[in-house]
Amino acid sequence: MRHVREGSKLRRQLLLLAAILLVSAPAAGAAPQARAADELQQVPQLIQSGKLGEAKSLLSEYLKTNPTHPGALNLLGVVEAQEGDYRGAEASFEKAIAADPRFTGPYLNLGRLYQENPSKDPQAWKKGAATYERLLKFEPGNPEASYQGALLRMQLGDYAASLVHLSHLPRELQERAQALAVRCADYAALQNRTQADATQEQLLASPDLVEADVTSILPILASRKDTSLALKLLRGLETRQLASFDSLHSLGLQYRSAGRLAEARQALEAAAQLQPNSVPALLDLARVADDQKDYTGALGYLAHARELEPNNGSIHFFWGIVCIEQDLAEEAYQSLKKAVALDPHNAYYNYALGVVTMQRKEASESIPYLKKYCELKPHDPRGRLALGVAYFNSLDDESAEKVLSTMANDPQTAAGANFYLGRIANRQSRYPEALRHLKLALQARPDYADAYAELGLIHLKQREYAPAEEALEKALQLRPDSYAANLNLMILYQRTKNPKAEEQSKRFEQLKEERAQRANEFIRTIEVRP
Repeated sequence: MRHVREGSKLRRQLLLLAAILLVSAPAAGAAPQARAADELQQVPQLIQSGKLGEAKSLLSEYLKTNPTHPGALNLLGVVEAQEGDYRGAEASFEKAIAADPRFTGPYLNLGRLYQENPSKDPQAWKKGAATYERLLKFEPGNPEASYQGALLRMQLGDYAASLVHLSHLPRELQERAQALAVRCADYAALQNRTQADATQEQLLASPDLVEADVTSILPILASRKDTSLALKLLRGLETRQLASFDSLHSLGLQYRSAGRLAEARQALEAAAQLQPNSVPALLDLARVADDQKDYTGALGYLAHARELEPNNGSIHFFWGIVCIEQDLAEEAYQSLKKAVALDPHNAYYNYALGVVTMQRKEASESIPYLKKYCELKPHDPRGRLALGVAYFNSLDDESAEKVLSTMANDPQTAAGANFYLGRIANRQSRYPEALRHLKLALQARPDYADAYAELGLIHLKQREYAPAEEALEKALQLRPDSYAANLNLMILYQRTKNPKAEEQSKRFEQLKEERAQRANEFIRTIEVRP
């Protein structure tokens, strides 16, 4: 008994069964049966040698005079399966069963045919389970049908029925790793944690455990969001040195899903050592590093991935996003521009490039990208809000107000839209209107540090120093590294000759130096390798 894991192995099993069971297929009378075996005994060897045409020709000739011979029909189904003729093989196996309903071979071959071809037939697994159960009605002790039936019922989500099939296996086969894996998945899916954990321990201790026994049930555990059990199984493979690149990669992803980032990175690094040029592994390492706020490490992994796949837009996009986190505006711009060039109709690439570009000297360059995003994602209000901000940064206040005013009452965009409407009014010295919009922005989002900073600036302009200081200090409580709030508070202290002016001036200079330092470190960053 062995879990069907790949098509070539399945075909070898089909062939083996056909060769063994041909001579035992009953026919009408002993003499005809003997003659059939003599005439067809060379067919299995032809199939095994890859001479499918010769085998099929011999079978076709034989079936002209013996159209209901179950052994010949069974072998024909094997040939058709080898040729990739799913429907033909299905029909031949069914004919063999109809010719002799108690002939075991075609049931097993048909069941495996269904297991191998879910992509060709959405009902294949259901048909396979039903086929094995047809066999078990007259041969209840058949271990192959019991195991494969259990496997299919597990894959179909009928976990209780899967356990019933497993219980019919002989005791020694129930203790094999393949059966234990299916049982473990069944119990986990049925939320029987005690039995699932006990079976998991048996499975990992099993002397015949192979990697596929674990990986075959990971989709079941994932569908049940059973991260802890998946982690135990994958760690067990690693401990027994059975884990390949795929298992170590899966282990890293499971750790990340569980929020165990250091362990996730360690597992993914181990996977990357096995396949150092795997771009998916490098991207996942970059994601974990990004989660850890190790932006230098993330850029290092991405640099390696970019060298391997320079025309992969997603890598350039990810690079740009990490650069944004580091305030590396020019590097983010160049990378996102490359991503858009590679995939101009990707909505998110256009959005990110538009947002970054609107911070540049020629902010109007961002407008086409944001318009593109709005075309591609017309129901996402973020696109229209960003477009309004792009007009604001381009000093096109009329267009900005036209876009932003349509979004000021939408709960999703009220804070941002009113903030920028307030900035437009402030820029035009319409202070009462500016204050009204900023208060609406803070009603929608009380922790909006930038809105408090703008509010402080308006009070500062009007020489209302006490409310200005209050608003700016509130902004810095919410976001201590706010450039605008630190700058305006420094100006306020200097203007009012506040004793804190010197300290605030040092703080602002430090903030500028930190920005410059991050940019200077970028050159060293790109040399990092996993």
